[in-house]
Amino acid sequence: MSLSRTALAALAAVSLVGAAVPAMARQSQTPTPAPQASVAALTPPKLIVTIVVDQFSANLFDQYRGRYTGGLRRMADQGLVSINGYQTHGLTETCPGHSTVLTGMHPTETGIPANDWIDGKTGKEVYCLAAPANHLANGRDDVDNGPVGPEQLRATTLGDWLKVVSPQSKVFAVSGKDRGAINLAGHQGQAFWFTEGFGLTTYVEPGETAQAKLAPVADFNRDFRLGMSLAPVAWDYTNDQCRALAGDWTIRGQTFHSTLPPAGLKFDTSPLLDEQTLKAAEYLLDTQKLGQGAATDMLGVSLSATDRIGHMYGTQGPEMCEQMHRLDAALGEFLDRLAQVPGGALVVLTADHGGSDFVERLHDHGYPHARRADLSEIQGVNDVLKARFNLDADPLQAGGSGLMVADAQHRSLPDPLRTQVAEAAVELLRALPDVGFAETRDRLLAEPLPDSREPEMMSLRERMRLSTVAARSPDIQFSFAQNVVAGGRVGSTLAGHGSPFEYDRRVPIIFWWPGATGEERFLPIRTIDIAPTLAHVIGVPAPKVEGRCIDLNGFAVADCPATETTPAR
Repeated sequence: MSLSRTALAALAAVSLVGAAVPAMARQSQTPTPAPQASVAALTPPKLIVTIVVDQFSANLFDQYRGRYTGGLRRMADQGLVSINGYQTHGLTETCPGHSTVLTGMHPTETGIPANDWIDGKTGKEVYCLAAPANHLANGRDDVDNGPVGPEQLRATTLGDWLKVVSPQSKVFAVSGKDRGAINLAGHQGQAFWFTEGFGLTTYVEPGETAQAKLAPVADFNRDFRLGMSLAPVAWDYTNDQCRALAGDWTIRGQTFHSTLPPAGLKFDTSPLLDEQTLKAAEYLLDTQKLGQGAATDMLGVSLSATDRIGHMYGTQGPEMCEQMHRLDAALGEFLDRLAQVPGGALVVLTADHGGSDFVERLHDHGYPHARRADLSEIQGVNDVLKARFNLDADPLQAGGSGLMVADAQHRSLPDPLRTQVAEAAVELLRALPDVGFAETRDRLLAEPLPDSREPEMMSLRERMRLSTVAARSPDIQFSFAQNVVAGGRVGSTLAGHGSPFEYDRRVPIIFWWPGATGEERFLPIRTIDIAPTLAHVIGVPAPKVEGRCIDLNGFAVADCPATETTPAR
């Protein structure tokens, strides 16, 4: 498998040191008695389900919370709800956000700073989960993001920790995106994601066969393709509140008709994507008999439609409104199925990042500072740098959600010239009104990791430090100012995320299990706290991570180990 035997052996040694008890047993010390509760504490569950709703900001959850009637309403009313959940880092994209959820580590430690980055030696773009030695099981390496796998992920996941102490445990993940599935499946699990015209695909490592890797979803794929051929993709109104949000908007000289059905309707930019992803999760639940054996199993579900719809249509129109209602209904059916798992299920729902609406609508809704950036200002910086350093090509080039200092072939300039240009560029960029943050990668890496236990108090610099990875992050870590975005085109991307600001960092974090009675917690927790919390509930030793264990108070387990008091600021 992709994680080396040496690494697994080391993890096993850390996990099992001093243990003379069965693999899934508690620590040998006498446990602290669990607190008395109003209902009987439950036996730790046999199934852990991790749901990541792509681009599901805390703002979006709060906006629709009173209108939910299905699964999201059930989780909000019955679950342990942290209304101030956080992605602690600054570059809030899908791949780094997913990498935090089950590793307990920040992107600077998972090695995933962005969805892609530039190799400074070659000038080539590198996808966050690129694995050139692998192949795609659907037989086409030229689609989606090409050959992928978990090799770029430098941290282990809860599923990996579980497999060390319980090799018979099953770990699966399913998503609309490869980076959603692979980050949740980890190095030792099986990841499946949708690809156009095929159904669910996965990666095939050397020595494996596509047929064997696709066997767990072969029947699902057959039925999916048949269903798609018989019923064309359709999306229309089901809710009058959503219909009232329709309207026309002028975006960079083009008219965007915000209505249903939308122009250019496709499967992967509609609620159908999440509905089918949840059907696939139910299929794996049933056919793999997850949670029905002696061992604990895991199922990851990354739901991509909210992100695709948010990018394509924004977050405050009829499209997102209908998505919220249909996602809520589909999750209700899924929770009904999880409630029947014989060994019990524990569900956590969160998001990889938040998001915002397109700036034209924000502007008209009372936020006059919302605008599209004047990219000529960046060109002006390039002109100054070219003259000052006698360069033939523009040195500042977009790459890896920041700015590379490169030559005409996109390769890094040699040092000390690269450093000199980068430091000069930072001073010029900071003077621009559209720029919210600019600092060199090298300066950020020279600083220690900040304490993130009070994520709402972190400075922009601290947030960006947690997104910075040596050799992978761009030469200049960069962000536009709040609600200032670049580009945008009708029929493509209208709105996005990726900034270090609260609307992109705050996400819901909800723990739910059948029989939960509901609890609201307002103090902040982080997505990196999820993995050690789940590990504690199921009795899996975790390596040293940045996240901390959170007491859920619903299961017959000892309290979380004591941690240092959060320092005052």
